[in-house]
Amino acid sequence: MSLDKATVASIANLARIKLPEDRVDPMLKDLNTILGFVEQLSEVDTDGVEPLSSVTGHSLPLREDAVTDGGIQDKVTANAPDGFAGFFAVPKVVE
Repeated sequence: MSLDKATVASIANLARIKLPEDRVDPMLKDLNTILGFVEQLSEVDTDGVEPLSSVTGHSLPLREDAVTDGGIQDKVTANAPDGFAGFFAVPKVVE
């Protein structure tokens, strides 16, 4: 696949990029080089290769969903610069 100047200008317009006329030719060359690299991927033999959901092949460990450290509200709010009734008090930011 090869792009032309009109296609590059259209891509720049869709991407909301202001592309001066003197930059169209270098951009055309760069995009065609990138597309050439992408086309090389079609030459790779992927027969018999299973699709990957993760490159590591590991799944996340499962654990029981249980509260293990609750009931320490006083300890959590002890270092707060300002607290009120066991909650963090913050300055009002919206008038």
